[in-house]
Amino acid sequence: MTERVVVDPITRIEGHLRIEAETAADGTITSAFSSGTMVRGIELILKGRDPREAWAFAQRICGVCTLVHGIASVRSVENALNYPIPPNAQLIRNLMIGAQYVHDHVMHFYHLHALDWVDVVSALSADPAATSTLAQSISAWPKSSPGYFADVQKRLKTFVEQGQLGIFAGGYWGHPEYKLPAEANLMAVAHYLEALDWQRNVVQIHTIFGGKNPHPNFAVGGAPSPISNDGGGVSATALNVTGLQEIKAVIDRMKTFVEQVYLPDTLAIASFYKDWFARGEGIGNFMTYGDFPSAGMDDPASWLIPSGVILNRDLSNILPVDMNDPSEIQEFVSHSYYDYAAGKGAGLHPYAGETAFAYDGPKPPFDQLNVEQGYSWLKSPRWKGHAVEVGPLARVLMLYAKGHAPTVELANSALKQLDLPLTAMFSTMGRTAARTLESKIVVDQMQGWYDALVANIKAGDVAVHSEAKWDPATWPAKAQGVGFMEAPRGALGHWIVIEDGKIANYQAVVPSTWNAGPRDATGQAGPYEAALADRHTLHDPKQPLEILRTIHSFDPCIACAVHVVNPAGEELMQVKVS
Repeated sequence: MTERVVVDPITRIEGHLRIEAETAADGTITSAFSSGTMVRGIELILKGRDPREAWAFAQRICGVCTLVHGIASVRSVENALNYPIPPNAQLIRNLMIGAQYVHDHVMHFYHLHALDWVDVVSALSADPAATSTLAQSISAWPKSSPGYFADVQKRLKTFVEQGQLGIFAGGYWGHPEYKLPAEANLMAVAHYLEALDWQRNVVQIHTIFGGKNPHPNFAVGGAPSPISNDGGGVSATALNVTGLQEIKAVIDRMKTFVEQVYLPDTLAIASFYKDWFARGEGIGNFMTYGDFPSAGMDDPASWLIPSGVILNRDLSNILPVDMNDPSEIQEFVSHSYYDYAAGKGAGLHPYAGETAFAYDGPKPPFDQLNVEQGYSWLKSPRWKGHAVEVGPLARVLMLYAKGHAPTVELANSALKQLDLPLTAMFSTMGRTAARTLESKIVVDQMQGWYDALVANIKAGDVAVHSEAKWDPATWPAKAQGVGFMEAPRGALGHWIVIEDGKIANYQAVVPSTWNAGPRDATGQAGPYEAALADRHTLHDPKQPLEILRTIHSFDPCIACAVHVVNPAGEELMQVKVS
């Protein structure tokens, strides 16, 4: 006899994701289904607009990954029009994307995922002196005194006694799958609170380069803010010596927190959950588009993160990716609430992609999804017919396979400390660890990009924008291009078709669509669905902590894949809290 366990919504902050898992009598998950629960229509809004302004709309696809859709959008236009950007603009974009990575990964670990491993209430029984000894044994972070942890514990106790757990509410506290000692839990809670303060400084990089955060400004052809090398600034928004000094200070703070808090905490927590390095993989296929160019997006050899596909865990054979080949990347809707003119069984490359709604089934709330038919507002992307996982694990594996020395050294060191083989990375906890390792890799690179930008400015190069293709009269009658990047959650692509100076078609295939999409016409599960069917047994179906751990290890953010509008772009509903 099977039981269907429903978790809806499964994300802690950004919702729109429903997970249903079928379990055997012993609680083992035999199959799982991932459903995006709201519809996205952003592509319809962009049709007919000037492609140079697409980024301002596309960037609003998500408020969590605040800049990635803006970057992908301007790159799509630049690719379609063969539009070069100056070296300074590329360095500025790298720094902004790098800041997004580190900010996003730290916030995910502490505020969206750590609570799957950390029993907050258990921290009340911790000995602050023993917590201090533990913290100082793994890191030189200065906030580690017994008095400091006693103060954190007192704050937490006040929350609990007043019934105001707030940000800690809704956890399965006391669940037997929590394994950390009380002192480790108290240390993690302290760092949870510190990360809230830390992240406010990190976003300054976006505000200095892009004017604001979230949703900083961008410009097709370069960066939006001029550079002044005379200290005074050519305008109130120009990047000058003061701004550069602030950026350097932010990078230093980011690096210190990653090295002295985030990385040690990840390794410490992982050491108590080594069994989670043996479950939660599922697919075994991984894909990256590549990013962080030093010479330009048209020079893959200059990219920090290489592009490629790994099939069946084979790190010795990296397959190439061509995002313009209609036979490689296709989206299917066999089990989605969409339809294609060619029928539900067709697969469309994004250049020919369609956003047509075809849902006439039961409206929520409902007890269970009808998984034999359409059950998600997400499509099912495939690479040459294969479901592939995208994200930090895919990138770390790709860097490792390519022999990137810092990645190899860092990964080997972490695995040696945990006494685990490389194959342990193909797992729930491996996915979580990869995100931490990637933060260290990226924050180290940021210093180099900053140094290169400063060197250019000192040499008199202050160009941040090219006007070469700004006049639509110089554009071809029809053009198409793809703008891609490695967003924190994985491979992100925006495909644009331009006709007579206007957008004729626009399709965004986002990381959470690759990972969270439903089954395709062949019954092939997506990464979320396959991962949950990989050696998971629920201790208590009413407290499905095991499901949360694996789905949260992907860092789901479904706003990229779902938005509520009808084909005319009109609001369909309002949600009010009384």
